[in-house]
Amino acid sequence: MGTFIGHVYPGLFLLSYGLYQAVVVSKAVIFSDSFLYPSSPPRNKGRWASLWKISYGGLLKTLAGSGLIVYEISCVKRGLILMNRELPPRFMYGKEWQHLTMFILLTLNGCVEVMSKNLLPQRCVSLEKGTLVLTFYVLLLLLVSHVQDSAGVELQVHSLLILVVLLLMLVLTVQLWAPDTFQLSVIETFLFQIMGSWLVQAGFILYKPVTGYPWQDDDINDIMFVTTFFCWHVMINALCLLGIYGVSYFWHCCYCPSWKLTGSREAPCYTSTAGPLYKLLQEVEQAEKDDQALLSKSSP
Repeated sequence: MGTFIGHVYPGLFLLSYGLYQAVVVSKAVIFSDSFLYPSSPPRNKGRWASLWKISYGGLLKTLAGSGLIVYEISCVKRGLILMNRELPPRFMYGKEWQHLTMFILLTLNGCVEVMSKNLLPQRCVSLEKGTLVLTFYVLLLLLVSHVQDSAGVELQVHSLLILVVLLLMLVLTVQLWAPDTFQLSVIETFLFQIMGSWLVQAGFILYKPVTGYPWQDDDINDIMFVTTFFCWHVMINALCLLGIYGVSYFWHCCYCPSWKLTGSREAPCYTSTAGPLYKLLQEVEQAEKDDQALLSKSSP
């Protein structure tokens, strides 16, 4: 990951995932649908119905994580070894092993999501969210350790990235208790977009400056403009999220007004017990109590 490609590829993945989530969230908001159990058009049945049930987000994480693992290992010419053979032995390739740990966690998170949505008899949302939160807790620890020998522009770039990861970790932690909340889903999507676009920008700042000249660590203007560029990324991603919602609303309302979505028949697990069936049972029990009260009053 300590290369231009090592920053751009993960950034493009996170940005793509954030844009995909933005479309999913926009659709759920437009149709007042569930974020965890999105509905699908009634025409998507029959032979191709199973394609709509595939966890594309989990599949994307698994493929991207596996590809990044292969890339990270191939970047070390003499092989990614843990310790050398000298006396006393020393640990080798500290940053590369940290990168590898990040990518392994990404792959495992994708596998858990695919398993929960497509392989288990009943989806386990708490398992998906818990694995994702654990991934970001570990990612935050690795990033804090990652910048120990950084300074100047590189330190500022990674500090802003750590800020995004910290905020995302807090949002995901709250989602463990409120997984189907609209506001949290929007913030999560927004932070994924910022994290992805900023990683791409970091690759250009640190390894391929647009001007052709490297950024200067001792120039305060360069360090200040790193923060300025980050603020521009925040504004651009906010406009992008708003634009995706606008396009989705225009598309679904103008081009597909006849779509009436069918709710998912998948039984939600570990959610609130106050569902329609639970309320119906309460009403039946209350009606039985009323009938018994009337009978007791009418009896001599």
